[in-house]
Amino acid sequence: AAEMLSSPWARFYSNSCCLCCHVRTGTILLGVWYLVINSVVLLILLSALTNPDQYHLTTAELGGEFEFMDDANMCIATAISLLMILICAMATYGAYKQHAAWIIPFFCYQIFDFALNTLVAISILVYPSTIQDYLRQLPTNFPYKEEIMSVNPTCLVVIILLFISIILAFKGYLISCVWNCYRYINSRNNSDVLVYITTNDTAV
Repeated sequence: AAEMLSSPWARFYSNSCCLCCHVRTGTILLGVWYLVINSVVLLILLSALTNPDQYHLTTAELGGEFEFMDDANMCIATAISLLMILICAMATYGAYKQHAAWIIPFFCYQIFDFALNTLVAISILVYPSTIQDYLRQLPTNFPYKEEIMSVNPTCLVVIILLFISIILAFKGYLISCVWNCYRYINSRNNSDVLVYITTNDTAV
């Protein structure tokens, strides 16, 4: 009976992801990777808060309009990093211990991140001139600024959109891996409950 109920689910998701590893393993690795990245960011932010002179850039170096990382913004960025570490840790623990509900916050973050990147792509497509405006605002000592600005605007838009499309495709694949892991754990837990109930009914 459990096999009959679980068979329809098999048509809607795959249990394997990149490098032929299981979706649980893939989700755990993804969670650990995000944990490492956000931990490094948090360490940099904490170091900048404790020693601001080491990371301080003058207004001239930032082009006049880029001095935005004050103490308030640094504290906000630190809080976001802490929240991300918590979300990634929950996803990693949820995938490892097979608690589907613990994966939901990380999945929601992935959807939010994907939506933001999609909005960026749409804004570039609708308002291509914003790229040139952004490049002009960059500091004069920004690496390869002149070379990038010398590229044909249309070609630059196409290159950026192609790059964002590749990122979106990759992010979409990661979203599907986490979603498949969530559904796998859910279906597995439901099957275990069904087997437990069936066994008890048979014993009675």
